[in-house]
Amino acid sequence: MGFMQKYVFRVSLSLFLAFCLAIGGVIPTATALTNEQKLVSEVWRIVNRSYLDETFNHQNWAAVRQKALEKPLTSTEAAYTAIQSMLKSLDDPFTRFLDPEQYRSLQVNTSGELTGVGLQIALNPHTGQLEVVSPIEGSPADKAGIKPRDRILKIEGFSTENLTLDEAAARMRGPIGSLVTLLIEREGEASREVSIMRDHIELNPVIAQLRTSPQGTSIGYLRLTQFNANASTELAHAINSLEKKGAAAYILDLRNNPGGLLQAGIEIARLWLDSGTIVYTVNRQGIQGSFEAFGPSLTKDPLVILVNQGTASASEILAGALQDNGRAKLVGETTFGKGLIQSLFELSDGAGLAVTIAKYETPQHRDINKLGIKPDQVVTQQPITREQIATEADLQYQAAVEILAKNAVTVGAKA
Repeated sequence: MGFMQKYVFRVSLSLFLAFCLAIGGVIPTATALTNEQKLVSEVWRIVNRSYLDETFNHQNWAAVRQKALEKPLTSTEAAYTAIQSMLKSLDDPFTRFLDPEQYRSLQVNTSGELTGVGLQIALNPHTGQLEVVSPIEGSPADKAGIKPRDRILKIEGFSTENLTLDEAAARMRGPIGSLVTLLIEREGEASREVSIMRDHIELNPVIAQLRTSPQGTSIGYLRLTQFNANASTELAHAINSLEKKGAAAYILDLRNNPGGLLQAGIEIARLWLDSGTIVYTVNRQGIQGSFEAFGPSLTKDPLVILVNQGTASASEILAGALQDNGRAKLVGETTFGKGLIQSLFELSDGAGLAVTIAKYETPQHRDINKLGIKPDQVVTQQPITREQIATEADLQYQAAVEILAKNAVTVGAKA
């Protein structure tokens, strides 16, 4: 999904709130609010001043606060439940509460770095077991011989059976130089303990390869997995490297990329554009802002972007910008359709709040929320495995190769 940092875009709106609280003592006065009630009120105020929909889903937002504070809040968990109930009334899945653990996890995912062992993990949808998706190349886990599909049974002797992904990841993170012991099970082998020393891990969201098409076209294949703080820099390095190796055309694979930081999407669009609008943003006051490309682009070689139903948020901003500016052809399936921008707020107790603060439009003023972006060439295919991506089994990739083969120069020295 696409979550934005506070500095990316903030809606400023001054509101004077006056509440008459002398209603039989149902709600305590401001000075008598408990910590739990203060947290609920803090969330209410952030949404009140920042939320995109000034009707708050056609309801009296002040009354929502009053209702939330009517019930006794005797614990932090009760406050969290009241907050989630308030936010649910907005009917916006992207405006949501994050408990402290979820908030820390999100910060790690978007920062582009962490201290840990370097594993991408998932819960097997059939067995519910914690599995390794892949070790990050060069990470301590990679060097320790951890393989994709290895099952993690225990972390420091603690069973992973009932752990969430966030809980498991938190247990594997830790200070640089500290050890963590994992009980690993691999298909056809007995389980074994592996001790791994934690280290600084950089999350590189870019996979880059130089390919040669059957027609002899030298193609730079770039797969972008998320828009974190490293994405623009890593992609720029990859493009420069592929240019030096003689790439004459490019495929940018944004399939199943859920987005991330808005600023990362804007910076990556600038890598491909000499000029032009990248995206328009519209807040609840109807004020329109825009982000522009100012060149020069890193390459002018032909570009095809692969998209599917999992291409969302910042991925759609990038795809829409390059499509509307005539810089790239889109191949695949209609994208997810998330045209809303969130800002992330840290709460006083260490929890977080993601709030929809604006919507975006493509350079041609297309509002794609819930509609998505239709590719220039629609190519559908059955789900493929990770190993089949960008191979002969990948129909969308093959269609992109055919488009580029008609336009790009064949292998040879570049001027």
